[in-house]
Amino acid sequence: MNDPRQLFDLTGRVACVTGASSGLGQRAASVLAGAGAQVVGVARRAEALAEWVTATGHKATAVAADLSQRDKLGGIAAEVSGAFGPPDIVVHAAGINTREAADDVTPEGWDVTMNLNLAAPFFLSQAFAPAMTAKGWGRIVSFASLQTTRAFPGGVSYGASKAGIAQLTRAMAEAWSKDGITANALGPGFFPTELTGPVFADPDRAARNAAQTCAGRNGELADIDGPLLFLCSDASAYVTGQVLMVDGGFTAK
Repeated sequence: MNDPRQLFDLTGRVACVTGASSGLGQRAASVLAGAGAQVVGVARRAEALAEWVTATGHKATAVAADLSQRDKLGGIAAEVSGAFGPPDIVVHAAGINTREAADDVTPEGWDVTMNLNLAAPFFLSQAFAPAMTAKGWGRIVSFASLQTTRAFPGGVSYGASKAGIAQLTRAMAEAWSKDGITANALGPGFFPTELTGPVFADPDRAARNAAQTCAGRNGELADIDGPLLFLCSDASAYVTGQVLMVDGGFTAK
């Protein structure tokens, strides 16, 4: 048997991570770079991306872009591929949660949420799939949510988009797994990020969420490292079409 640690080695791989300017997206980008991959971070905030690139070093570069503009996705994919070559790994961590009551959701806001949270993961994956197919190896990892299966207040458009991620993951797995491309999703529980800022700003609410888990605590950024690396590496070669909940057992109770 070969050294099992080699299963998680990403040396020679190229990764694209959306939402890399902060939170779980930036953590994912840093983990993949630490595992040996060359990483292209994509997000709107150029300054935050530049700081991440400086901190990460020569294995990292960035593309500043708004992924909610569906007609721009082809050009963004081409720019990403121009950095280190077409990516072998794509992690879709960019997202928006407007936290609006059902009566307040507008068609315009709905479209932004669906474009960023659901359309961008598919159309970027579609753009990168031919190069992955040519190599016979690819990893697509999207970010699901507790709201993939649970209804939360103020979560109509966000929840719908994240429920869609589960089916999109299965559909992409059905389409491309025979070509060596796996498609899976991570479903984080409550982690301290910009997206969940309103939750952690209320200590009582944060404590209630922690009590809902089997582990008795909310997530820490480091908790995403292992599951992410597993799904982005050779270790998960026979795992596809799955949503792995990284929630301390929140959805188990």
